[in-house]
Amino acid sequence: MQTKLTGDRVLHMTLMDGQARVLFLETTNMVQHAADIHNATPVCTAALGRLMTGTAMLGVMMKGENESVTVTIKGDGPMGTLVAVANHGHVKACADDPQVELPLRADGKLDVGGAVGHHGRMSVVKDLGLREPYIGQCQLVSGELGIDFANYFTTSEQQPSLVALGVLVSGTRVLKAGGLLIQPLPGCTEETLSALELRSPMFADISREMTMASMEQLTEDWFRGLEPQLLEEQPIGWHCGCGREKMEKALISLGAKELQSLIDEDEGAELTCHFCHGQYRFTTEDLKQLLAKATRP
Repeated sequence: MQTKLTGDRVLHMTLMDGQARVLFLETTNMVQHAADIHNATPVCTAALGRLMTGTAMLGVMMKGENESVTVTIKGDGPMGTLVAVANHGHVKACADDPQVELPLRADGKLDVGGAVGHHGRMSVVKDLGLREPYIGQCQLVSGELGIDFANYFTTSEQQPSLVALGVLVSGTRVLKAGGLLIQPLPGCTEETLSALELRSPMFADISREMTMASMEQLTEDWFRGLEPQLLEEQPIGWHCGCGREKMEKALISLGAKELQSLIDEDEGAELTCHFCHGQYRFTTEDLKQLLAKATRP
């Protein structure tokens, strides 16, 4: 299990006396942690960082203590499948190939869409503690992920949304990462909507903006005249949550036949967590005890 809560945070705000909801996140440290764990290249760090930030937005809006959300991106790019999981402010992520290298785009920016793929599917699974999880799916729009999260909110949750995601990388160092979610709420006036649309270009390069001013200063600058009101400030960060007990359950879920096969090989088993690369070793004797649990009436 790995946990890293160091300075990242989310500001929960409203505009114009509740006409719109705003989430403003800094995720620099969690993205750096993910990049270090996965030895990610700059473009893959940017892709994982945007995915983690977008998933964190979904996570902090969940109500129940044990609720979680998993976002899976299956694009046609060389990174393969990307997965992020958020339990409120705890986030983790992984990708099939986080060592992909691509040339910069013509505008000099990292080619996140090329790494993720411009075609494919985004799925969101919310475990709300009910018998069946909520599952929402939509086609990828660009693979740049900010537009894709906005498309998910609009099409799957019927909630028009403005989403800005950014990760500024220099070599192996994440200089700044963060995101902004703006959602009009019932009663939002045309004047407020128009004001937000006019200001949307201000959020386009959000990670660079965040290197030049504090979140509080940017909130004041971006939403001047829209009466921003801070409701809550919440810490967020990397947290894996894996452990030996969970790995035992994974082995038991293989079934008695597969466990017996591992025992017969007499070499034990070693499981590695995809998210934090934690390794868990099980001896043949351990496997015999798990087999007894698996076959217990």
